[in-house]
Amino acid sequence: MGSLDGKGAIVPGAAGEGNMGQVIARQLAKEGAKVAVGGRGKDRMAGIAREIGGIALDCDITDREQVFAAVRDAKAEFGHIDIGVNATGWGLLKSTTETSEADLDRMLAIQFKGPFFFMQALIGAMDNTAGGRGGSIIQISSATATIMLEMHSAYMGTKAGTDHVVRTVANEYGKVGIRANSISPGVTETPMAGDSLKYEAVRDAFTKEYPLGRYGTCEDIAHAVVWLARDECFMSGQNLQVNGGLTLRRNPTGEELFSVMPPEAIAHLTS
Repeated sequence: MGSLDGKGAIVPGAAGEGNMGQVIARQLAKEGAKVAVGGRGKDRMAGIAREIGGIALDCDITDREQVFAAVRDAKAEFGHIDIGVNATGWGLLKSTTETSEADLDRMLAIQFKGPFFFMQALIGAMDNTAGGRGGSIIQISSATATIMLEMHSAYMGTKAGTDHVVRTVANEYGKVGIRANSISPGVTETPMAGDSLKYEAVRDAFTKEYPLGRYGTCEDIAHAVVWLARDECFMSGQNLQVNGGLTLRRNPTGEELFSVMPPEAIAHLTS
């Protein structure tokens, strides 16, 4: 028996092969939940949906109508939505002065407006006074919403802002059975990180800042998601720093990172 038997879940941000959203979806399914995976183009998620015995849904997080439709469809399929985990994101690295209006619009759409839409839709689906049965909303945030990383201001600002929306949802909708929390990974081996972590010097620059001696994995985050999703979790409105103690220290400075990165890795990160 799994700790999430009988639960219905939806996980936007699962279109990338092997990304954090897919790892989270697998772990939720392993614990007994029925899981809908969402992202741009449901055909891209057909494999993961089959693997976990779930469904794939079109869910472009920047499209309000699609987000609401995906939540409605998942609820219709499972009978209820008890868990919503937003794992979407865009890891732009640009200085504040080089961040264009187009960059900013895209970042706001993906990391502020989209999560806001998702929480709105989940509130309607979970409200235990309106046909829901309560539930757990989980937003994947970032350690950089708290500590510094150079050339990351648009990313950091939107993550921090969304953390405050999570707190507001927790405060306002606890009375209808909804808990809302966020999780802050540090640097994690995901497709978003690209090839930068394949360089030993880059890995070492990060690793020495982690009290637990390593940076994180998607599995670390997935296990935290399961805990927040369980009925036994008496927590709401909180940000969990699931990053091996990184926020006790710091990220490497830009100078430290760029001094050990080859030009092609820098080009990838800043493109």
